Amino acid sequence: MAFGGRSNRSKQAGPRQREPLDAAALYEYAVRSLGSKMRTVAELKRLLRRRVEPEESGDAKVDAVLIRLKEHRYLDDTRYAVDYTRMRTENERFGRRRVQQDLIQRGVHGDIIGKTLDAAYAELPEPELARRYIERKRLRKPTNEKETARIVRSMVRAGFSIGTIFALLKDWKVEETSLEAVAEIDLDAPE
Repeated sequence: MAFGGRSNRSKQAGPRQREPLDAAALYEYAVRSLGSKMRTVAELKRLLRRRVEPEESGDAKVDAVLIRLKEHRYLDDTRYAVDYTRMRTENERFGRRRVQQDLIQRGVHGDIIGKTLDAAYAELPEPELARRYIERKRLRKPTNEKETARIVRSMVRAGFSIGTIFALLKDWKVEETSLEAVAEIDLDAPE
């Protein structure tokens, strides 16, 4: 007898195969999924495809559910992009490039991303957003090259341009030797 409630036989059987859902059950599954987490059309489509048969009939069910969700306004990539951008700029204080990369990864169309980011970042200058990010992360003036590099890497990951980052470092009156050293390092290298 195996400990942990599972026998060795069930461990050897492999992953459990789920029965494909019919159209009504698939719609209910989609609504529950959207109720627990915001999702893009692409994310939900990937999720639903795992719950239907792999043939054309499964794709047809998924497409029908997506159309119905859009008609009921449960699924809208434009609204998703606006809400996601607002949350990332207000809460995380991320720069434009980071939010753009996140939306691309989530499958939002490029035109929607462009319009959303243009509107959101038009009112919020990058240097001001970078200052807010520094305050949120409680970053302090670096005292050596290693600390300067750590701050630069953090801000690059947060989506700020090198120009904005170096302008902030110059406002902090960081030593010129530290700035020159940071300019020569690989910003993608681990800390």
